[in-house]
Parts: sequence; structure tokens; C-alpha cells
Amino acid sequence: MKSITYGELSFQEVCEKIKDYIDMDLQCTYVISIGTDSQNFSGLTKMVSVITLVRKSKGGIFFYDIKRLKIINDLRHKIFVETQYSLELAAKVMEYIQKKEIRAALEVHVDIGEGGDTKYLVKEIAGWVGALGFKCCIKPESYASTGIADKLSKKGSRVGCV
Repeated sequence: MKSITYGELSFQEVCEKIKDYIDMDLQCTYVISIGTDSQNFSGLTKMVSVITLVRKSKGGIFFYDIKRLKIINDLRHKIFVETQYSLELAAKVMEYIQKKEIRAALEVHVDIGEGGDTKYLVKEIAGWVGALGFKCCIKPESYASTGIADKLSKKGSRVGCV
């Protein structure tokens, strides 16, 4: 994974940074959000997964991972792949925070909403995420996927350019 602040990190190092950040102020409330977004470029799909840690009303940090996949043109298939990446990452993060007894809420952010082209996917995707024990956030609350990951997945992004 990568961080604009810390550079290239292993998943274990990301988890340690999250723990260190929380340990700096144990009185605050924390939310860990995981989301993925993708864009198609030059015959590839650039898939960006993000882990954000928000210290409520006091900022936060984020980490990201970029994968390049065979192009996915079907919107439904793309949303399912994005969600699968987020769920896999969320499961790994959940395992770590439970093992280390870290007090933070964990959310999976999905790039779908009640309006637009993805409205028909909301019940199915939210049900899938919820069935795996995660809180599912959709637009406009899904900032990890619709904000950070979306920005990093764009062609003009200065990180992970295609």
C-alpha cells in the first residue's frame, strides 16, 4: 500500500500506523472506512482501494492501493469487483483491530447511491456488505470510495498515473 505521508508500506505497516495514530489520542472517536473506485483507461481498469482513518472533528490519514486489471466495461460487474476488493481489505483490517483491541468503528464505503445509474444495486450490495458484518455506506456518505478513491483513480491524478 501507499501513503502520501509515509510512502510505500506493507499492509502490516499500515495497520501499525493506524494503531499509532489512534494511540496519540485515546479520548477521541475513530472511524476506519474502506472504499474502492475505478476508472477505465487505455484498455485497463485502474482500481484504487483506500483505507481512511478519521479522528472525528480532528482530521485523519489515509492509505491506498492501486491495481490494474483487464478492462471492466459492465457497470454492475465493476461495482461488484470494487466491493469485493473493499470487503477483502475490510476483513483484513477487522482481523487486525480485533487482535490489537483497537476501538474504532469500521465501515465499507461503496460507490453507489439511490440516484443515478447504480440505484438498482443498492439493496443487493448493501445486503452483501451487511451480511458480512460491516456497516455499508453509500452516496453521499461514502467518502472513502466516492471522494478519495475516486480522485486517485482519475487519469489526471498525480499518484499511480496510468
